[in-house]
Amino acid sequence: MTTFRDALSAGPLVLDGGMSNELEAQGHDLSGGALWSARLLRDDPDAIAAVHRAYFAAGAQVAITAGYQATYDGFARLGISRTETTALLRRSVSLAREAAEAAEAQGDGRRWVAASVGPYGAMLADGSEYRGDYGLTVAELTRFHRPRLEALAEAGPDVFAVETIPDLREAEAVLIALDGLGIPAWLSYSIRGTTTSAGQPLTEAFALARSSDAVIATGVNCAPAADATAALDLVTGVPGVVYPNGGGVWDAGTRGWLGARDEIADLAPSWLRAGASLVGGCCRVGPAEIKELAGRLHAAPTGR
Repeated sequence: MTTFRDALSAGPLVLDGGMSNELEAQGHDLSGGALWSARLLRDDPDAIAAVHRAYFAAGAQVAITAGYQATYDGFARLGISRTETTALLRRSVSLAREAAEAAEAQGDGRRWVAASVGPYGAMLADGSEYRGDYGLTVAELTRFHRPRLEALAEAGPDVFAVETIPDLREAEAVLIALDGLGIPAWLSYSIRGTTTSAGQPLTEAFALARSSDAVIATGVNCAPAADATAALDLVTGVPGVVYPNGGGVWDAGTRGWLGARDEIADLAPSWLRAGASLVGGCCRVGPAEIKELAGRLHAAPTGR
């Protein structure tokens, strides 16, 4: 049976694009609360399933689940019990799995499910995943991440997408929390140039990721495309993962994007030459961009 590790070795694999922006494109208003797309796991799961199907139809081979902001602490603030939160976390995986199986049934090739594991700052919904340094210890962050990882593992994803991690302390905590779960992970950072968002050198961040047997790829996401390209050149020893934003600057006041879009597909060949095996998009990247990206990836030669 082919595993995700096997598929990664035979890569590249095309990731999907942004969940929230595609939900908004389909008419869903996500601006009224702190949970963004995670709220729809309870209120409108069919909408999330539709996004997964759209990305698979566009050529994505890996669906990242809608669990980025789905946490026990975050749902508790809405009065949602731990039992229901566990069910919602598992639902995030099952929705992606059902879409993957539907795509496979149409003869579109193997499709994979990556369970999103967002940073502590995503639960705070105050932008701190782009700053880091929450004032918490590694042990405290480990206790935050472990229950969610356990619940997601029980749902049977192919891989964990540990994403937008801003700080080496949180990366260390997640690596501890992954221990013994038996599911591989990629670890991608939020960055500022060639440092983490908290200011640590990316060479140290990527070295930390390589130190874990659970981590099968490392890189960056939710970053400007130009910064992502420079960061990817620093990844060594494991495959790279890169899924940047689609351009512009996020305005926290208006909760919207300002500025022109980037043509991220134009950068795909250079990402492959830099050693990336997992390539997609994050905020402001939709099915149209993933379709173009997939075409470029499958046409480009690979290898450093």
